[in-house]
Amino acid sequence: MEGEINNFIVVWIIVFASLCYCHTIGKFIAKGITRLFAILPIICLFLYLPLNLTTIHLGATTAFFIAWLGNFKLLLFAFGKPPLSSNRPISLPLFILFSTLPIKIQESDLLSHSPKSLAKNTICLSDSDQVTNNGFGTGENRTEDQKSQNTQIKAFPSHQTIKKSNKSPLNYATKFMIVAMLVQVYKYKDHIHPKIILVLYCFHIYFMLELVLAMMAALARALARLELEPQFDEPYLSTSLQDFWGKRWNLMVTSILRPTVYDPVRSISARLIGRKWAPLPAVLATFIVSGVMHELIFYYTGRLKPTWEVSCFFLVHGVCLAAEIGIKKALKGQFKVPAVVSGPVALAFMVVTGLWLFFPPVLRFNADVMAKRETAAFVEFLKDVFGRVSRFGSFNLISS
Repeated sequence: MEGEINNFIVVWIIVFASLCYCHTIGKFIAKGITRLFAILPIICLFLYLPLNLTTIHLGATTAFFIAWLGNFKLLLFAFGKPPLSSNRPISLPLFILFSTLPIKIQESDLLSHSPKSLAKNTICLSDSDQVTNNGFGTGENRTEDQKSQNTQIKAFPSHQTIKKSNKSPLNYATKFMIVAMLVQVYKYKDHIHPKIILVLYCFHIYFMLELVLAMMAALARALARLELEPQFDEPYLSTSLQDFWGKRWNLMVTSILRPTVYDPVRSISARLIGRKWAPLPAVLATFIVSGVMHELIFYYTGRLKPTWEVSCFFLVHGVCLAAEIGIKKALKGQFKVPAVVSGPVALAFMVVTGLWLFFPPVLRFNADVMAKRETAAFVEFLKDVFGRVSRFGSFNLISS
């Protein structure tokens, strides 16, 4: 564990130095292809760095933060798009913060600040952002294509429609207690049906993701003094696949995939098949990219040859979500399935497809065994550190 922590520190020192370079590049090179080529070596470096880490807690988290989110944000930065670009210069600390952490500033919070306070935080929305928003905060000027979407069903609803309220500490404490209970239940998994264990893994992954991302958001909130959008919004309350993926599950990923994948594909598709049906191939492309990135994260974690089951999981969901959107467009709101029916059906579909395609790769590299072993090793590492500190303190007392 000590060697892994040392590697972790070295990796993140390199990340911070690389982002300092990118921040400087943004001052001297205009947005566009030239800036993209200037930061392309950093993007490649961010794909390589997670290979130096082998644990789930440090390796997979680092891979998610820099190889996926960080690289996608740098791609947007190359073309002058948020979150790393704005009308006013972003300070280096905030640039690093927004590059490396899965956070997104609440638009309502920024809009409620005066220009003076925005300048103090050295980040603001552009004028076009303050007038309108295309759903994921990309800050593009409203076009006729975007105006027409006001009457269409959006594949990924605007974050402005998402409830932006920080959850209470009791909410997170409850989820932490549930995770602790699940860990105890796993001790008796030999006496529990394997399918039930897999269902428990579903909840475990969700609760752990929310807790980890909430801690990162709390850190960013303390450093930047800005309110942040929530990363999750109780996904088990989803009423449809569109509600689950667009408004409730891992919203930071959703907000990054929209400007990098969904919007460009939708724009191209609108010229080929018209504005009405353009969101459908855009949704499919978004889920394909998400599947490939999940395969990459799984490879970083388990170092096993990809089986593409995870990609198939997201492809299935992309097709089904596109079909759901197409049906809603065809019906034009004339018929709506009650939430009490559509909700359980959507969650059942999530669980069944997850057990079928998502979890087999996870179990193949023994993620549960790795996590338990890492936790035990980390506890021993802390005991060793505290032991050294206490011995050092005792030695100083005796010497004095």
